[in-house]
Amino acid sequence: EVHLVESGGGVVQPGGSLRLSCAASGFTFNAYDMSWVRQAPGKGPEWVSTINYGGGGTYYADFTKGRFTISRDNAKNTLFLQMDNLQPEDTALYYCARVPYLRAYSASEGPREHDYWGQGTQVTVSS
Repeated sequence: EVHLVESGGGVVQPGGSLRLSCAASGFTFNAYDMSWVRQAPGKGPEWVSTINYGGGGTYYADFTKGRFTISRDNAKNTLFLQMDNLQPEDTALYYCARVPYLRAYSASEGPREHDYWGQGTQVTVSS
């Protein structure tokens, strides 16, 4: 059974940083591209970033503007999202999600769908 468990969220002041983690189990982690997707209150899901199965390809939504870095440790079945210079508009529930196997997607728009999601970790940016 696939499990994705996020951690690392919290409350941070504008300009601060957080590092999110996602522990994966129940599947061959190093065979799948993985994403971070966020959902702000009252809004729909918004793609943040995707990393390919080997970690050599990374893709970001424009709003990350070089502030976010996605990475993975395939030896530890873990996905990361380093977020710097956080702003109030980054407040959202952040989800780790798996891209369907060998599914093609746009590098600028991200995958259109994901087949498994974690429960999310809350990020709140407030002074």
